[in-house]
Amino acid sequence: QVQLVESGGGLVQAGGSLRLSCTASGSIFISVMGWYRQAPGNKRELVATIDRSGSTNYADSVKGRFTISGDGAMTTVILQMNSLKPEDTAVYYCNAALWGSYYWGQGTQVTVSS
Repeated sequence: QVQLVESGGGLVQAGGSLRLSCTASGSIFISVMGWYRQAPGNKRELVATIDRSGSTNYADSVKGRFTISGDGAMTTVILQMNSLKPEDTAVYYCNAALWGSYYWGQGTQVTVSS
């Protein structure tokens, strides 16, 4: 089992920055960690992922603005969000992939005001 705890959401004005953090516990075999988001009325969508080798993947909508980083041991992943836009407003969820199973955090609200 994997437990994920997120922190760092909040309210920010457009153009501002926020830093989300996710800490994993319970397993040392996590292969990929990432962040997804879900806005009201929308499906949950990929934001960014990082694997054990440090390879990253980003949604086109956040490339150049968001940066995902990890500690290499897949215990902590950070999402640095810069130049935030109102359309980034959503609940952000941390995700961990482990042996074909996926685990989710409780979510943290990010609200960007115009």
